[in-house]
Amino acid sequence: MKRSAILQPLSRDHHKALVLAKACERAALAGAADVARLCERAVREFAEELAPHFETEERELLPLLRGDAGQSLATRPLADHQRLRRLQDGLRRHDAETLRTFGQCLAAHVRFEERELFPAIEALL
Repeated sequence: MKRSAILQPLSRDHHKALVLAKACERAALAGAADVARLCERAVREFAEELAPHFETEERELLPLLRGDAGQSLATRPLADHQRLRRLQDGLRRHDAETLRTFGQCLAAHVRFEERELFPAIEALL
């Protein structure tokens, strides 16, 4: 499905986020060196790419979902963003379980946005 021009940059970010999420899930099952390497990558990519992406969504997209039906859709991404932010401490400690959780949460978050949130926003545009 072709995304609206407004959402295309965010969808491209989602592809990169899914690549990171899958790498995190795989590395969490590997040795300590892989865990450390992916934790450092996840922290770096979070700061450089994911955090600005979340801020854009929170500032520009989620406010479009005012009203009862839209507000319920906006609740989940906000909660996901907070959870992913909180997981940064565990990633900085190179914790394998945190890495796995981060990968799973990020993948589920992206899928929700692509399958449910973005179509709802496109309907409003």
